[in-house]
Amino acid sequence: MRATVLRTQTSAAARRPGRLILTGLAILVASFVVFGTVLVQQITERTVRDNLSGTPAATDLVIGSTDVPPPTVRDVPAIRAVPGVAEAVARVSTGVSIGQGYLNLQADPGTGPLSTIRVIEGRYPDQPGEIAITPRTAERLGLSVGTTTTGTGGELTTPTRLTVTGIVDADADAGYDAYAPESAVISWARLTAVERVDVRVVPGTSTEVVRQRVTAAVAGQPISTGAEVRQAEANAAAEEVGKLFILVGIFVSIAVVAAALVVTSTFRIVFAQRMRQLALLRAVGANRSTLVGALTAEGALTGLVAGVVGVGSALALGYALPAILRASGTAVSSPGLPLATAVSVVVGAIVVTVLAVLAPAFSAARVSPLEALRAASTTAGRRGVGVPRLVSGLLLAAGAVLAAIGTISQLPKPEQLNYDPTLPLLLLVASGGLAFFALVALGPLLVRPVLAVVGWPLRQLGPLGRMAVGGIGGAPRRAAAVSVVVALGVTLISGVVIGGASLQVLTDREMALSAPTDFEVTSNEGTLPAGVVTRAEAERAALARVVPYRRLDDVTLLRGSDRLGNVDSGYPTNDLDLAALPTTGELDVAQGSLADRGPGRIVVNSWVARDAGLRAGDTVALARDGRTVDVRVAAVLPGDGPLHAGILADRADLDRLGAPTAYTGLLADAAVAGEDGRTAGVRALRQAIGGADGVGLAVLADERDRNDALVRTLVWIAVGLVGLTVLIAVVGVGSTTALSVVERIRESGLLRAIGLSRTGLRTMLTVESGLYGVIGATIGLLIGVPYGWLAIRTLGVNAPLTVPVLPLVGLFVTLVGLTALAGVLPARRASRVSPVAALGADG
Repeated sequence: MRATVLRTQTSAAARRPGRLILTGLAILVASFVVFGTVLVQQITERTVRDNLSGTPAATDLVIGSTDVPPPTVRDVPAIRAVPGVAEAVARVSTGVSIGQGYLNLQADPGTGPLSTIRVIEGRYPDQPGEIAITPRTAERLGLSVGTTTTGTGGELTTPTRLTVTGIVDADADAGYDAYAPESAVISWARLTAVERVDVRVVPGTSTEVVRQRVTAAVAGQPISTGAEVRQAEANAAAEEVGKLFILVGIFVSIAVVAAALVVTSTFRIVFAQRMRQLALLRAVGANRSTLVGALTAEGALTGLVAGVVGVGSALALGYALPAILRASGTAVSSPGLPLATAVSVVVGAIVVTVLAVLAPAFSAARVSPLEALRAASTTAGRRGVGVPRLVSGLLLAAGAVLAAIGTISQLPKPEQLNYDPTLPLLLLVASGGLAFFALVALGPLLVRPVLAVVGWPLRQLGPLGRMAVGGIGGAPRRAAAVSVVVALGVTLISGVVIGGASLQVLTDREMALSAPTDFEVTSNEGTLPAGVVTRAEAERAALARVVPYRRLDDVTLLRGSDRLGNVDSGYPTNDLDLAALPTTGELDVAQGSLADRGPGRIVVNSWVARDAGLRAGDTVALARDGRTVDVRVAAVLPGDGPLHAGILADRADLDRLGAPTAYTGLLADAAVAGEDGRTAGVRALRQAIGGADGVGLAVLADERDRNDALVRTLVWIAVGLVGLTVLIAVVGVGSTTALSVVERIRESGLLRAIGLSRTGLRTMLTVESGLYGVIGATIGLLIGVPYGWLAIRTLGVNAPLTVPVLPLVGLFVTLVGLTALAGVLPARRASRVSPVAALGADG
């Protein structure tokens, strides 16, 4: 009997491959995602190894290492003299301070197999004091072919001429890159050592033989092959890729769990539709264990088919996509053929599907043989939960609350200096996991209350709305199973969105402190030359604002005759006008208000406040060179002060302390946004500086752009990863709706028979699908917002809780739209069935 039942069930499933694929669609997508992730990691690592090495492919030997003293300048000609050496290039770089900025001067031959650059204008330098620069460097520094400037670098302390002879194209252009032959760099900067020496061996000569000869010529220097160095460089980059994919693996695992939940719900629907058949098998002698075995075997077959199709699809796309990208000119490597991993993914799909089918199989196997006498082949799903499930859900919920309370108790205190987030993060993850499984257990009990609230507007729209809400409420276990997966995805995405928004606010705050404007002009002499500020203020076409400031490093704090704090030299103090800066609104205060700052009122950073024991409202005295000024603390910042100031004082107070009238530096913003406006601002400030010695210009906006790009990239990567769970949820909604259409075909026929149009039926079923998203998104937001807040506090990054309402509303609407869209095709299929055929159907 066992073999007969097993054969009957598996052959019936095999005869309906469409139903088989639909049942295991979530596992198919999960298999595609898992194996696709493996292929993407291989593609990324191979691309990094093949294309991102800084050592030219023609390099056969590399002399030097960061672990030992570098080769000397005298070693270079000795290496070139070794028989079999075709070319030897010393790699060396030095920072160069020029009148209006900074250059990173690097040695490169300029031509030949060992060169890393290409001349695109002018000629490559061949004399000391000649340089070639990148296009962005030329724009930023206002240099061009033939321009002469002065600078100091390396061992050179006296400003010496530098002439631009060419523009070169390099792999990277940071806006301060310059190149020259090694001899020119070494001679101009008076260097005595190089970083390393790259060697190209004469074709046909044994690299090992040349290596032994070079070892004899420069004893004590480590020598590696070019292949070893390139491999090490690629491995370092690939290691970073591997760390990223560890995080990817975590989110993929969550997606697999979501797929298992969707498949469990799907099998419950499928088995409910075949309840009379299962009862007939019981009536003819099949026991419960036989049915469980047969249904589990059907699940294994579903997992096998879904896993093979998913892996095969991922493999086809994994090989086709790199080929397409290479054809379009993008250097992307192809993946390998990880057969063992492919088999593991298929086996994993089978295991996950079998585990997912066990609960529905045991539930279906409890069918009574008398159910065979029912007129319909389907049976209504249970609406409640059993006592064991209820007790388990309540215990899980209690555990989640306790873990959350433990997390809150471990959060950093305002004055805490040393904070380890490991334990709070573990408690937070445990709380989130327990909360999710509590939601799985108690979901059917939550569907009706949530549906009563979110479904109220639909019920006001008429019969279609009431029927759609009733269709969901009539099967709460099914609705819960699908909505929980949607809720999981929304919880993760909302947490990422809230965390990203809070991190962006923190980044903006940090940039308002360290890079409050696009540009900063400072002087090595301590004060700016006369006229620099006036000329900069006159450049209204290129500069939107110019904010000069003065800085003192020897201001102390007194209370009476007692000196406050433990700093002997004093606190850095400036009179920067915060009201003139657009980024002041990004600043936060721990105590007091920035608006209260003025004559006789100061702002201190958190470190000064702790060191001197100050709070907002305290009265102290600023002291310098025997002069004192009584002031009140208007505000305390939560971290550092703007431009790393410990104390922000009013200009009049610094005058009373005897501060020089000359400005220490100035801040300025470009009048026009974008790279062109930034370049115009740099040129205007350079014109204002007028070639004054010791005056430097820093483009702070570049740092701000890098930080903003990093935050955006991290947020989009995280959203993309948790989007996998949402994809599984949408697939689950589609498959659930498609299977429920079959289950409710008589209901659909009856509705059509009493006058409901095809459009009305399609609308009702589509709205039902959308309600899965409404319920899941509502629950997900209710959970995601508090957990997002806890995650921010747990990391200890001092970021404020920021709830971006519009993105979260957009997330809600998008999820509802996607789940509704998933029901469109099943709804169209149901509307095409004739009312007569539907009423005559068994079910």
